[in-house]
Amino acid sequence: MYSNLSNFSEGVDSTFVIIFSIIAIFLVGLTCTLIYFLIRYREKKNPVPTQIKGNVWLEIIWVIIPIVLVMGMFYYGWMAWIPMLSKAPADAIEIKTTAQMWSWRFEYENGKKTDSLIIPVGRPVVLKMISPDVIHSLYIPAFRIKRDIVPGRIVEMWFEANKEGSYDLFCAEYCGLQHSFMTTSVNVLSQDKYDNWYIDTTEIIQIMVTPGAAGLKLIKDNGCIACHSLDGSKLVGPSYKNIFGHEVEVSTNGINRALLVDAEYIKNSIYNPDDDIVKGFRKGLMRSYKNELTDKDIEQITIYIKTLSDKKE
Repeated sequence: MYSNLSNFSEGVDSTFVIIFSIIAIFLVGLTCTLIYFLIRYREKKNPVPTQIKGNVWLEIIWVIIPIVLVMGMFYYGWMAWIPMLSKAPADAIEIKTTAQMWSWRFEYENGKKTDSLIIPVGRPVVLKMISPDVIHSLYIPAFRIKRDIVPGRIVEMWFEANKEGSYDLFCAEYCGLQHSFMTTSVNVLSQDKYDNWYIDTTEIIQIMVTPGAAGLKLIKDNGCIACHSLDGSKLVGPSYKNIFGHEVEVSTNGINRALLVDAEYIKNSIYNPDDDIVKGFRKGLMRSYKNELTDKDIEQITIYIKTLSDKKE
């Protein structure tokens, strides 16, 4: 049963079926031959060893046949892989994709940002992928596509979804402690639904009128909740719950001290995360956002963190 969920699915599935069939035939054939030889030429029936002379043609055959089969499997794999490396169509939708420990961020041509991939059905999409930290790998099993994302490079991958629905998207390259949590979804919409979502300003209005909404969006867009929980549970970093306005014990250059969590503390923790390490957590896991978040962004994040605390000032 072939998948036809993307323009590359059928080629990958066909290659898999061909290679699997060849392997299965040889597995069954060699196993049966082995069992036959064990019975036919067992020591009890053949107590005296027989000297067998070499056969040149037999040796040539068992060298040539595996070469032909391997080259055939290579050919089908190559023919399924080459289209993935072709240039995306000129009308493809460009989506900037950021993979970071341990979340995904997708930015669209109109400036919208999401933590899940939203695309229209039947339209080519090209993902321009970057990583600010370590090697990641974007993998959409249903679409039969995967591509490594190397820090310092812009890596492109394109495809076209053929059916509406929601599909899993994973990181397929081990990237640290929370690697297994680096999952999201691909939501394939009809063209009309996609157009409506694309121009919808409801979220913008909500952010403008709801205290802390802009900060929460920034936290989600930048993957902060992959390491910092909102409910008090412990992850890689301290939870945002009830932290603002309270003192925390930190290590600064090896010296333990107590610091009040205020706006300045939050700003320095985002720009210089290794300055003050909260007790019970490790140094070196968080990167600086100095070149990605502005002071205004951090103000919005601080406003949201305040809403999670019983102390507002």
